[in-house]
Amino acid sequence: MITDRIHVHVPFALLPEHLGFILERKINPEIAFSADSLDVLDKGKLREISSLFSENGITTTIHAPFMDLNPGALDRLVLEATRLRFRQIMELAEIFRPSVVVFHPGYDRWRFGGNRARWLRHASDTFRPIVEWAHQIGCIATVENIFEEDPSTLRDLLDSIPSPFFRHCFDVGHWNLFSRIGMEEWFCELGSHIAETHIHDNSGTADDHLPIGEAGIDFPLFFRLMERYAPEAAWTIEAHSRDAVERALRNLQPYAMKRRGESSL
Repeated sequence: MITDRIHVHVPFALLPEHLGFILERKINPEIAFSADSLDVLDKGKLREISSLFSENGITTTIHAPFMDLNPGALDRLVLEATRLRFRQIMELAEIFRPSVVVFHPGYDRWRFGGNRARWLRHASDTFRPIVEWAHQIGCIATVENIFEEDPSTLRDLLDSIPSPFFRHCFDVGHWNLFSRIGMEEWFCELGSHIAETHIHDNSGTADDHLPIGEAGIDFPLFFRLMERYAPEAAWTIEAHSRDAVERALRNLQPYAMKRRGESSL
């Protein structure tokens, strides 16, 4: 049985294949929707799945599409496409009633150069109605660190829309790959804004999405910081096979038991 604050990444296209496993193990999915999947959805079927989850005590989070999208895009057509996809995701959030919806912020200094302020203005305009929508639903919209070398752009974006329904999803694997600052410094800046964390391991050279403890990230430090700054945040395992999910859940157990105040003996 998975606790209500531990989720597992599941691409929507693979949800039917793994539905039995999810129900049997009481796994709380983070349903990841691609842009392609949004074009072929059967909302009646989605309502059936949502009801099935609810009847079995399963909670959800949602991951929005991100390929080719950018909420702060300088190209008007890309910006319009991104805002359309984000609206479609929030329509699905009305069906699933997730606790958190995760979005990519779209900024990296190599592409935007001196246009950081313009990116921020466009991104703020994109997320403002999304945050209002999240408030109405009762979920939290979050922005995930991807290529960010430090938290400053995420902090600027969060500060531009001050709301308890607009927060941060800290991806520890992405931090290990791209951040130029230490984990403790990142948490000092954004730790209290964390509503969800993506948990996976790597050695700092590729986004391997390994189970925790199988590469180089200091997870004892990570979980101490999570306990200090974001004790109520959702934990989401991002593993890309059922075997990796099983290993990740097993490796996570000591930390999950400590979170629940249980003894590992």
